[in-house]
Amino acid sequence: MGAGLLLFIVVIYFAVLLGIAFYTSRHSTNESFFIGNRSSKWWLVAFGMIGTSLSGMTFISVPGTVGKAGFDYFQVVIGYFIGYFAVAFILLPLYYRMKLTSIYTYLDHRLGGTSYKTGALFFILSRTLGATLRLYLVIKVLEKFVLSVMGIPFEVTSIVILGLILLYTFRGGVKTIVWTDTLQTTFMLLALIVCVGFIIHSLHYDMGTAWQAMSQKGYTRIWQTDPLSPGFFMKQILGGAFITIAMTGLDQEMMQKNISVSNLRDSKKNMLTLSFLQGMVVFIFLSLGGLLYLYGMSKGGVFQNVLVNGKMQMQFVLNGKNIMGDDLFPVLALQYMPPFIGIIFIIGLISALFPSADGALTALTSSFCIDILGIRRKEGMTEQQQKRIRLIVHKTFALVFLACVFIFRHIDNGSLIQLLLVVAGYTYGPLLALFVFGIFTKRQVRSELVPIVCIAAPVLCYILKQYDTKWLGGYTIGTELLIINAGITFLLLLLSSKKGRPTEGATS
Repeated sequence: MGAGLLLFIVVIYFAVLLGIAFYTSRHSTNESFFIGNRSSKWWLVAFGMIGTSLSGMTFISVPGTVGKAGFDYFQVVIGYFIGYFAVAFILLPLYYRMKLTSIYTYLDHRLGGTSYKTGALFFILSRTLGATLRLYLVIKVLEKFVLSVMGIPFEVTSIVILGLILLYTFRGGVKTIVWTDTLQTTFMLLALIVCVGFIIHSLHYDMGTAWQAMSQKGYTRIWQTDPLSPGFFMKQILGGAFITIAMTGLDQEMMQKNISVSNLRDSKKNMLTLSFLQGMVVFIFLSLGGLLYLYGMSKGGVFQNVLVNGKMQMQFVLNGKNIMGDDLFPVLALQYMPPFIGIIFIIGLISALFPSADGALTALTSSFCIDILGIRRKEGMTEQQQKRIRLIVHKTFALVFLACVFIFRHIDNGSLIQLLLVVAGYTYGPLLALFVFGIFTKRQVRSELVPIVCIAAPVLCYILKQYDTKWLGGYTIGTELLIINAGITFLLLLLSSKKGRPTEGATS
């Protein structure tokens, strides 16, 4: 398939996004940018958030994990389902009752200004790393399979894509993203369904025989019952639940869209609908992974031991090339399937990319402007002055994204979904602990110790993770890293706290 044709499709796709952005950002204000004037439709937000919560990481990495781990990632997804209920019935009522624009304003009300800014800074760190990991993965695939053929380097690709994201988000913010995410989620899901249907048809299966073939290879295995394994089902489910609470309920990007819905009842509908839809979509992605390996085998692919980074590892090799992990889907779609599947893959890929990147850029701008700079609380600052600061911050974060993408290019280990979960475990733990401390205790933190505690806990977790099997009798820490990190942070906050609560007085 010609790279020029694929590039043309990408350009057309961007043109559609820019058209939507132009239409939805007319007469936009700072209130439109931050929370969409609190007028978003819950069903529209729920559908669009599928793309945001899954992203290009799911589109590329999740199918690739099936060859080694089967469906055990679905254990984490079951935990996600539990976490969404906690967000809907514990956190959303709190946010609506306080009429927050930034959810971290709660920490200001409850624990004081130092905790507020510490929590916001941990979100900024977490979302920046998570969003740029996802962004890097998709840019890597576009560069490797489409643009490098035309002699366009990775750096140029990154700059152009971030420039285009900046172009369609800098005016409308959440008001625009609610609509662009819906469009992009639609394309992503269509690409997923078409690819699954093509493989089943090309292998002369029906749904039943396809499932049977995957089961015979061990791809549909879900449950891990070894308590010492990082994939043990209880660890995965609990880890998934707390990952959702932290990465959705305590994440300004995700909550910014939820609180743009006009009332709490509809916002809960959005959250619960998202939980069911996300579970279904991830299950289909895992099924796609099993089908991709079966399709690769039909083209001569085999599992064999390969030297990777000085160690022998079982890899999936096709025509002499290792395509295990993140390379599996793009290699098969673009090199071994008909051209129309390659086109659909590229559309699905870029559709999976932008809901996470554009939303993150908007949420980071909102959090920095509101939580760190405090532009909504400064008396005498006009709407135009706020807008000027917001645009400067928005462009600055685009440059930060670009720098992070370049850094990840040099540390890529071939399968980034696990790296994303590890990053979340270290960075969201202190944020989770601050909210838990505020909601479930009546004690007051010692403000001067909060930043020290929130830095010390991840450091202690890192040391523990390096020696877990040695110190814990063979036990390996997995997705429960987030829980351990939050637990250590909470304990340190509790030990250093005092009786009483600060006066609530911050404004949202």
